[in-house]
Amino acid sequence: MLIDDNEADNRYHELILQENNATEKIRVAENGHEALELLNECEAPELILLDINMPRMNGWEFMETYRNQGHPSRSKTIVILLSTSSNPEDSKKASEIEGVSEFHVKPLTRAMLSGIFERYF
Repeated sequence: MLIDDNEADNRYHELILQENNATEKIRVAENGHEALELLNECEAPELILLDINMPRMNGWEFMETYRNQGHPSRSKTIVILLSTSSNPEDSKKASEIEGVSEFHVKPLTRAMLSGIFERYF
């Protein structure tokens, strides 16, 4: 699942995932609220690529709600936070949030994706 309000980032990340045969199905949400609705309607994703800065519900708010709802997918879903900013505070905050596996600066690259798959799948 891709959660990002930037259409170009979503399209690029979709291409990276498809080129690497990383998944059969990619769901896209433009904010955290939309993502929570999708999660209630579909099978649990193996991987969530989550942007931090989005309108309506940002990545931090999504993670808080996702954790508090006790969504059934939470225990087996890998959540990777992606940001256009390399702000060390964002990286530190991400490392302190239960359920966040990693923090990376956008865009997702083939090397990043390969590392994620080596570590978690």
